[in-house]
Amino acid sequence: MKPIQTLISLGLLLIGLPCAAQPQGTSLLTDPHELEVFIDKFFAEQMEKLHIPGAVFVLVKDGEIFFAKGYGYANMEKRIPVAPDKTLFRVGSVSKLFTATAVMQLYEQGKLKLDDDVNKYLTLFKLEDKYAKPVTITQLLTHTAGFDQKGIGMAARRESEVVPLGEYLAKNMPPRVMPPGEVISYSNHGMALAGYLVEVISGVPFAQYIEENILKPLGMHHSSFLLPPHLAPDLAVGYEYSHGSYQSVSSDYLNVAPAGSLVTTATDIARFMIAHLQNGHYGDVRILQEATAQEMHRQQFTHHPRLPGIAYGFFEWRQNNQRALWHNGGLRGFYSLLFLLPDHNVGFFLAVNNLQGADMQGELIKQFLDRYYPAPKKSVSPQPLPNWEKRAERVVGSYRMTRYSRHEILKISALALEVHVTASKNGALTLQSLLGPSSQWVEVEPLLFQRVGGEDLIAFREDVKGRITHLFMGATAYEKLPDYDTTSFHGGLIESYATLSLSMCAFMLEPPGHGNLDQLARQIACGAGVLDIAFLYGFYIQVALHSWDIVYGMPTSLSAWLKLPLLNTVLKLTLPFFVVLAWKEGYWTFEKRVYYSVFTLAALGFIPYMNYWNLLDFRF
Repeated sequence: MKPIQTLISLGLLLIGLPCAAQPQGTSLLTDPHELEVFIDKFFAEQMEKLHIPGAVFVLVKDGEIFFAKGYGYANMEKRIPVAPDKTLFRVGSVSKLFTATAVMQLYEQGKLKLDDDVNKYLTLFKLEDKYAKPVTITQLLTHTAGFDQKGIGMAARRESEVVPLGEYLAKNMPPRVMPPGEVISYSNHGMALAGYLVEVISGVPFAQYIEENILKPLGMHHSSFLLPPHLAPDLAVGYEYSHGSYQSVSSDYLNVAPAGSLVTTATDIARFMIAHLQNGHYGDVRILQEATAQEMHRQQFTHHPRLPGIAYGFFEWRQNNQRALWHNGGLRGFYSLLFLLPDHNVGFFLAVNNLQGADMQGELIKQFLDRYYPAPKKSVSPQPLPNWEKRAERVVGSYRMTRYSRHEILKISALALEVHVTASKNGALTLQSLLGPSSQWVEVEPLLFQRVGGEDLIAFREDVKGRITHLFMGATAYEKLPDYDTTSFHGGLIESYATLSLSMCAFMLEPPGHGNLDQLARQIACGAGVLDIAFLYGFYIQVALHSWDIVYGMPTSLSAWLKLPLLNTVLKLTLPFFVVLAWKEGYWTFEKRVYYSVFTLAALGFIPYMNYWNLLDFRF
């Protein structure tokens, strides 16, 4: 489910020293007290700014815990402070690293092959045979299997309502919507399926396997995928901040446990980080053989040779000429980040009990790397390549993130996941999204662009015919859209239909000239158009009200609201009758008969349009 966070440091002794003055490859990370001064200051600022009740931070270096500290409260009502070795946090998708580690254990034992067809191991159900190539275990671990996104019913309100993993996946595995091995499209269900394979191949339940083969060997006695009663009192309370006050939120119990159900302490997960930084070794135990760990950490897939990609489970992060392996996680009321610098045998973990912690991650990483692993400042800005204007014409347009639901009611949210690319006369591309500020990019290689004033890179992909198909920002893929599927097109379409509907209502208010059927024809047309527009606005409100409830299943009120378009469809089916009657009986003027006919076509066309966006109740 997201990106990153981190640790950072500064210190009284080193305050004011310019980062660029430090030789590359050396680190100022030598004094835990210096780190503490910086971390204290950072969290004091960020926790107040982002309204975060409690946080924990731990950094490991050279096989040991270098620094660990808790901030704020695990439980605000009871004033229980966060303790690194006691307070449990729900770490969300950081759990996926444990699932990937378990798969690699079975791989080194010869119990599975990473390039095997997943269906080879499945008996309760099979993945659909939709494309020429099957889904492999490698593709589950690298999020390249091509699954659709699914969120409805992914979690339960109570632990007793959680569906057994195999049974849940058999009924809820999302369809394949992209050929495997082509792009990264993050999938909770894909990683849950990897966890199910662990269960099937090992012959023991997933949580038990993790307990016996990872947690116990590492001495992670305060960690579990199934929260035991004796640890429950130490679980931090998750919070949301709204209208000037903190509200505690209920816990989610995931049906896709391997994708996000781990609870752990900072000092426990420090052991896991140390084991990976030491290629599978911790103390007297080894959870992975050295060669296996190195293979797990190696880049397995990337959209472009110069872009960060993905290893097995871990995503890559490149900044200041450093390569990091990381994963973050977010659940309602919780956010976490695990970040490793293998070349320096350094890693850190951050967890907070408010999802707003996601907003601090980028700044945290930037400051940490700039402070301890600075890169030399570049004096020359990238310059556009010759004849870039012709290539720019090929890449301009709109692109949509590939990670969105194509089969659920939230498909329409894809309209907010669009990036618009334009070319400017100063030799740069401008990228503008609905979710963030615009940015400028200069071509440094054909179809590879560098951010102006930064080191980030983006790349475009072309097909065999030379047509641009994708935009890549690191591990995030965007597909190029035809003009008829852009946000501006759909917005204009709905706006035009709304205008047409309101003008039909104005027509309805004119005095009837041909009796009751004349007036009824206009009333039904006006009602059909208004109901469509009212439905869209009401749907937005319903989704806003039930934004979290959807993960437990379709809310009753939302399901009821989706019946409105079905009822309106019945109303619309009478419109052709009135069109024929109007032309036969000579209702209204010629222009108004044409207008009524055009509206009828638009209203009928809105039925398959609503179905395209999954907004008709019969689909659920």
